[in-house]
Order: sequence, then structure tokens, then C-alpha cells
Amino acid sequence: MERAPTAPRRQHTHSEHGIVREDPWYWLRDRDDPDVISYIEAENAWTEARLEPLASLRAALYAEMVGRVQETDVSAPVPNGPWEYYCRTYEGKAYPVYCRRPRGGGDEQVILDVNRIALDHEFVDVLDVDVSPDHSLVAYTLDTTGRETYEIIVLDLSTGAELERFHAGGGSVTWTADSAHVLWNERDDALRPYRIRLHRIGATGDDPILLEEPDPRFTVSAHRTRSDRWIVITAYNVNATEIYVVPADDPTARPRSLQPREEKHRYGVVDHGDDLYILSDHGGALNRRLLRAPHTATSSDEWVEVLAHRPGVELVSVSAFAEHLVLTEREDGQRRLVVWQLATDERHTIVFPEDVCVVDLGDNREVDVTSVRVSFVSMTTPHTTYDYDLNGRVLTLVKQTPTPTYDPATYRSERRWATAEDGARIPCSLMMRRDTVLSPQTPVFLYGYGAYGITLEPRFYQYYVSMVDRGAVVVLCHPRGGGFLGRPWYEAGKLAHKDNTFSDFATCARSLHADGLSSPDRTVIAGGSAGGLTVGAVINRFPEICTAAIASVPFVDVVTTMLDESLPLTAGEWDEWGDPREETAFRRMLSYSPYDNVEARPYPDLLVISGLNDPRVQYWEPTKWVAKLRAIATEGDVLLFTHMGAGHAGSSGRYGFYEDRARQFAWALDRLGLTSA
Repeated sequence: MERAPTAPRRQHTHSEHGIVREDPWYWLRDRDDPDVISYIEAENAWTEARLEPLASLRAALYAEMVGRVQETDVSAPVPNGPWEYYCRTYEGKAYPVYCRRPRGGGDEQVILDVNRIALDHEFVDVLDVDVSPDHSLVAYTLDTTGRETYEIIVLDLSTGAELERFHAGGGSVTWTADSAHVLWNERDDALRPYRIRLHRIGATGDDPILLEEPDPRFTVSAHRTRSDRWIVITAYNVNATEIYVVPADDPTARPRSLQPREEKHRYGVVDHGDDLYILSDHGGALNRRLLRAPHTATSSDEWVEVLAHRPGVELVSVSAFAEHLVLTEREDGQRRLVVWQLATDERHTIVFPEDVCVVDLGDNREVDVTSVRVSFVSMTTPHTTYDYDLNGRVLTLVKQTPTPTYDPATYRSERRWATAEDGARIPCSLMMRRDTVLSPQTPVFLYGYGAYGITLEPRFYQYYVSMVDRGAVVVLCHPRGGGFLGRPWYEAGKLAHKDNTFSDFATCARSLHADGLSSPDRTVIAGGSAGGLTVGAVINRFPEICTAAIASVPFVDVVTTMLDESLPLTAGEWDEWGDPREETAFRRMLSYSPYDNVEARPYPDLLVISGLNDPRVQYWEPTKWVAKLRAIATEGDVLLFTHMGAGHAGSSGRYGFYEDRARQFAWALDRLGLTSA
């Protein structure tokens, strides 16, 4: 193949708010057009041909990544009633096997072997596996396309027989206390979970609707509380929530709202005896405060504050146990776990082995306990599980994820802060070998994400070790729009402030270069989904900060997508990006939409990853973007690879995941001059 595929132009014109936009590649939206599929397949063939000289490096990377996995392994067992639940993995098998054994000892029982399901499908995603409260049945949700529409399958655990298979839901399933019903979320035509239905096992006909959400900006979900006393149904978007409760032993009861929704009021709830504990950001408490209410409450007038808002400390979550609450807090980007003994009102923070790390409350399914499962991880320490004695304050190691061939002592991590033009301090997390000599020639792989208030945590990503071992420094940028510094950090990077996300990312790169750690021609940047939007906006505005970029499933055709309410997620995203039916929002989004701002000038080399079945970022966005860059940019090698049988997350199964990473990293290492296999 002598040159990259070229998508023919078929003129299409958009006109909004007096602005005309020409869109010659709009026709690529029609996946039923054979020319579209042929074009995408030609792109894949071209990309694989261009990557062929890197085949040995790619194979070495894949072997290294798999080599750092203990392929035959078992997870830490989680106690739940008379059983302990856990997962097994086996060498050569891509998917987990869900198992259990009697709590006092006895024979293992296989609940669900996902590898058996995968024998009949190219793509498999089992999202939710929920065992009934009486431990006799299991319900799981299955997607075999990557489109994120799920079947619900119920199995009899005594025989392994499939009892029924029904509906295409939103991926979650919740048992009621009687183990005879499940709640599931139904999607509308735009794939928005908008209804909660109640299904009786063995019933035929339409399942009754417990709750329907008419506002297209809101999504609904359901879960059962740890006490098994309540079903909690949440209607939510990025700005507001409304929570309804239903007795878990009376699922046909009418859902009761705890507090009618208000714009810019988000709240969450856990139950404790006859009380409810509520996290709320009402009244300007952006980082949330903790309140208590009787379980009969129907409005915030009945809520009593027990922990006031602290501007510099985000209250991330609260979990309730018989005699304790465990609070997850974040301050200066660092998470901590705080134990609150309710009888004495005494509080203490759990002490972990490292200061700069990510700590979480683990999988805890029981209430009446004196120890809880917690976890710890850092950029250099693999995921580690402990049991923590709430009264004795002792951590007991349960399991650390085995990582063959990896020695943590060989590596180090650190936090750096870059200063933006407006004075904001932008955090960056770095991982490198201890023997790496930092200089302007040091290769840097800079990854960033800043949207939806989601925090890009500095965890141990073992696949980055292959880059670091070749002399690169891996840097995670935490720009505004993410949640690294709490809710105000998110608010400062959305809607009218979205430009901060892009400039923060560029600030991180420039700060590294100014500090003599690297230089633009030794820097590759990367991001996925909304992080792919950041990559696209950055190479339009600040192409000088890097030599190459990877954009995975990138949200790059922002305006056209956000004008199309028929697409999944669009209406629910207006509170994140803005509603382009309003002229001010339209012009703001148009100013940074990567597809709309491609110019006739040099660009960094670019590798773009897409998924044909992606419901979150439709495949045509990256496909159109690549076609436009090829036609207009004066310099820059652009490659596109599309997963033809997968969606937003790429290949399914752990081996497919590492194949995807090996493809991307081989290309990035080549651009950094680190091609030694």
C-alpha cells in the first residue's frame, strides 16, 4: 500500500446561529453504507502495514505486559453470609471465573465462567454479577457487541441451569430482599437508562415500571443497601440528584423521594439502623457535608448536620457499619480513610505504608463487622488488600496483586506542580526508574484526563513499566475539569471554563520542559474519550508541546454531536459541555471542537483509536477527524485503527487489552526513539 486511504468528499452543510459549517465527511456516519465499512477496513490495513516494522517491539511489549501478570491467580475472598466469594483466573484464559466456597471451609463452587460465554462471541462484557440475598440464584448482565446494551441472565446456583434470559438493559441488576425479584434499568432510544423495572423470576409479560425519568438530562440507577433493608433509586446528572427509597422487602411499594431535585444539589445516602446518612453539597458546600435524617424523611428540612463543609477537604463517600462510619476524604489530591466510632464520637485516619498513594474502601458486603476490607496502591506499588481492625487499628495484609518480574525498589514516583497563567497550580504525577537521569533528552509520555469530575488516580498501571524500563518518564496530568482537587477543581474546567482543561495540560508539558526534564521533540501526549478531546484541542492550539499524540476514542466532533439529541448521551451531556442550541454555548464549543478547528499547518504525528460499536463516542467522530487532518494538515503522519467488533473500551478480555496497549506503546516508543525490543 503506497499511501493512506482517502475518504472522498461529499459536501454537507450545517447552519446554526448564522454560522455555516461545511462537513464533507458527514457521510461517514452511515454504517450501513458499504463504502463506509470498506474505507474503515482500508484504514486498518494501512495502519497495520505502517506498524509492521514495529512487529518485534510490539511482540516484546505484549510479552512483557503478560509476563507481569500471574495468569493463574485468585482474588481475595469476600465474606458474605455463609459463603466467601472470589474470582479465579487461569493461564491462557482471558476472562474471570466467579466462584464461592463455604465460609467455614468446603468445596469450591463455580458461579459463572465467563470464558465459556466467550467461546461463542468475539466480544464479551459481563458488567454486573449479583447473587441473591438467599445465595440460591445469580443474575448477571451480558454485552456481546460493545454497544453497552445488556441481556440479563439468571442462573440456579444449585444446578447451574439458566432459568431465564430477558431484556436489553443498562447493565445493572439488583435483587430484592425476597430473592424473587430483580430491578433493572431500561434504556430509551438514545441508550439512556430512564426506567427502573421490577421483574419477578419466572414471570412473563411486561415488567412493571417502578420509576420513569422523563427529563432527558437525567439517568437512573438502582442498588440495594449493605443492610439489605432498602432499595435506593437515583436519578442524576452532573449537577443534581434525586434519590428515592423502596423497602427491599416490599419492592412493589411506591418509591419515596428523600428530597425533590434542585439544580446544583447533589446528594447521596447510606442507611444505618433507623437513620440515613446523607452527603450533600446544598448551600454552596461544593466539597459536601454530612447530615443525618430519620429513614422516614421526605425533605431536607429533616436533615441534621453532623459534619460541616470544609472548603479544602472533599468528602468523597461514606460507608456505614454497625458501630462505625468510614469516610473517604480527599485533600490536596490525596485520598484518606477516616474511621468514625459512633458511640464515642472518636475519629482517626488509617495509616498506610506510603504517603502519596490511592486508598479505597474495598468490597465489604456485611454490616455487623469489626474489621473492614481496604486497599492501597501507588504508581510503583501494585494493588494491595488489607483487613483493618476498626477498634485495634491494625492493618492485616490479605493479598497484593502478584506482579512477576517487577521489583518496586527499582522505581520511584513523585508529585510535581505546574503554575498556570492564572496562578492555578496544576498537579502532575510522575513514575520513572530510580536510575533515570532527567535532562532535556529524557523521553516523556504525558497522559491526561479532565472531565465529569472524574479523577485520574495515580495508581499502579503495570503496562507503563515497559515504557519506563526503556528510559521514559510516565506523567499523569490532572487538569481542571477532573476531580483531583475536589469539586471546585471540576467546576473550574467545565462549561464556560472548559478552556482551562486544555491550557492546564499544555502548562504541565511546558513546565516539564522548562524544568529541564524533557523537551517537545521528546514528548508524546495521550488521552482517551474526553481526554481524546483534550489531545485534539491541544494539538490544534499548542502543537509545539509534543512530537506525537495518541487519541483513543476521542470526542472530537463536539458541536455536531451535541446538537443531535438522537445520539446516546447527548442530552445528558449538556450540563457538562453546554447546550449548543444556545448561541453562547455554541460559539464557545465551536472555538475548541477539534474537528471544526483543523488548520492548514503542521501537526504532530497522530495515532487515533476508534470502536465501530462505541455508543459513547460514535466511530464517525475519529474517522471524520482523521480524514480532515489528512486533507488539510500540511505535515504530520496520521494513523487510524478501528476495532470492528468492539466499543468504547476496545478489545475485551485481558489479553485483548494488552494487545491494544502493545500496539499504541510500540508506536509511541518509536516516536520517542526507544525502539529497542
